Amino acid sequence: MQRIAGMVQLTGAKNRKGKRHLIVSLARAITGPLRLTPDFIIIGAQKCGTTSLYHNLTKHPNVAPCFVKEVHYFDVHFEKGRAWYQSHFPSRPYKYAKQAANQPIVTGESSPYYLFHPLVPQRVSELLPHVKLIAMLRNPIERAYSHYHHEVRKGFETLSFQEAIEKEHERLLGEHEKLLANDGYSSFNHRHFSYLARGIYVDQLANWMKWFPKDQLLIEKAEDFYRDSRSAMQRIAGFLELKGQGPIEHSKYNSFSYPPMDAAMRSYLIDFFKPHNQRLSDLLGIDIGWDR
Repeated sequence: MQRIAGMVQLTGAKNRKGKRHLIVSLARAITGPLRLTPDFIIIGAQKCGTTSLYHNLTKHPNVAPCFVKEVHYFDVHFEKGRAWYQSHFPSRPYKYAKQAANQPIVTGESSPYYLFHPLVPQRVSELLPHVKLIAMLRNPIERAYSHYHHEVRKGFETLSFQEAIEKEHERLLGEHEKLLANDGYSSFNHRHFSYLARGIYVDQLANWMKWFPKDQLLIEKAEDFYRDSRSAMQRIAGFLELKGQGPIEHSKYNSFSYPPMDAAMRSYLIDFFKPHNQRLSDLLGIDIGWDR
């Protein structure tokens, strides 16, 4: 009840729309234990097409969307508890009614910081040991540059791209360790200034593989997804055991234009990521293809 009272105080809804939102939020919070937990989670990576993937998935007739695409429960809102998390998903009676009508559903969410946050794999495994996980990966050079411009647009980044890359080690120094040591610690720098670190996918996936078997984790390349969305969605539908396929939307969400990367910076990043990409290829048993 204290959590609900806090929601009332924080919201302070003064207009009709705000009051409706408050009522719906309260109702969902109260009925949280009666709601579903996700069947799948898109765990990342950031700026790799996760929003486009999620919107395409929710067009499938047997996928019931989460009320908020990015819940961020297991990374930045973990202290709010399981009932709060479940309040974002459809109710169990809704699922039973759909099953009775021979329309089985699955539900899920997409929070791209999950892949990178070091505590999330264990947290997910303890609450949802059988959940299916989807990771979207993109050439880490393009991902880093897109991430940088994303932070510039949000007003969090004031340095040039080269300066931000040069300062990343200093900005992130000790943050990973603090996250591991303190369950309630939240790191602004780890979340916003991790341009290179987030592209070292092999270490992040290895952490997830400590807690989940490989058959619960599907890895898709963003390049493949955008080149042939229909084939990619067929693979993902098969992984989630969905019958048929929903309509395909080819729009890129959260996509903005920005100037080309400096050639010298690109050359530096090619050299930086090459050994990590090779380790990723070795882990997955495929040629990831980003260095060609």
